[in-house]
Amino acid sequence: MPASPGAAMSAADSTLFGDPAAIRCERAVAELRAGRPVVISGAGAQRLAVIALDSATARSFDAFAALAGGRHYLYLTSVRARVLGVEADAGARLPLAGVAFDALPSLGYLREPGPMPAHWDSGDALDTGAVELARLGLLLPAMVGLVLDPDDRRFDGAAQVALCDLAEGAAHAAHDYELVARSPVPLRDVGMTTFAVFRGGVAQRDQVAIIVGTPDLSAVVPVRVHSSCLTGDLFGSLKCDCGDQLRRGLHKLKEMGGGVLLYLDQEGRGTGIAAKMRAYGYQHDGLDTIDADAQLGFGADERRYGSAVAMLQGLGIARIALLSNNPTKAQRLRNAGMDVLECIPVTGDITDENEHYLRTKAERAGHLLDVDALIQAAQ
Repeated sequence: MPASPGAAMSAADSTLFGDPAAIRCERAVAELRAGRPVVISGAGAQRLAVIALDSATARSFDAFAALAGGRHYLYLTSVRARVLGVEADAGARLPLAGVAFDALPSLGYLREPGPMPAHWDSGDALDTGAVELARLGLLLPAMVGLVLDPDDRRFDGAAQVALCDLAEGAAHAAHDYELVARSPVPLRDVGMTTFAVFRGGVAQRDQVAIIVGTPDLSAVVPVRVHSSCLTGDLFGSLKCDCGDQLRRGLHKLKEMGGGVLLYLDQEGRGTGIAAKMRAYGYQHDGLDTIDADAQLGFGADERRYGSAVAMLQGLGIARIALLSNNPTKAQRLRNAGMDVLECIPVTGDITDENEHYLRTKAERAGHLLDVDALIQAAQ
């Protein structure tokens, strides 16, 4: 007898709609962004209920604290803990019993942090998993957590995700990109190009490959991997050289007889537009770009390149000449499975507003930039 239209989907059928681990990750990320709790499970009976400070409200925090009975804590990454004067390689759990919601930003991400509690505990794998969910959701890596006893049923109605889901889902999604649209697009000063849109990843974002000319995809293909920069690419911000690199990268591809520019949805070196604007505020107060991100709990570069490799492989490209000043980007592409044979520099204009930013990239992030020589060449 055929199943009725209202019959429940079996566990076996769930794979018809995508990788189950990735689906659980996506649901957990959506719940975190909405300010609702998520339960993360680890080895054995280990479980952790969390909400993200970035999306919490006073009301949702108070509700979480009431359910926690005073046993909740604020988890900070090792980078943010260092800002507070604490060396915590696994991150730090700060007890929150009696702490009001209004006090959390000074601990979690503000430039003028509140006093570090006298007592704190090291984080564990579940806390790291919570931060990974926050990263997928483009939220700050500051999490309010509660360790659950095996028989604790208080958060059974929350989205459930396991640490193995994060690992399996990410591994599956990194290679699961589908070409969904392709169209010719004429660009000013570049000529006719082809825009190829790929969809995939845990968050199912759309990523764009711009094919300039007619490159021989079986040979070494010139490729620019460009992370989105709303302020620089679209609005012409003088704080960075991203817009210049985008346009000059396209022109360079044309001069080289054709190539591909990947435009990746990785605003703020992978932190998202909201975190980027917070960091901009700290830069305006005098911090460099790396220290500004550290105030928010982020490392120097949070970007990942599995999507880039999946897109290139989807286009039939196996070997590339990378248009970049960043040796770390080349190595991360290699680590993700792409054969990068050489790096070709792409520079932008140096302005009074972005000189400090470019010097920071050269001196602290290892970019191959001779800022003084570029200034002299422009004079």
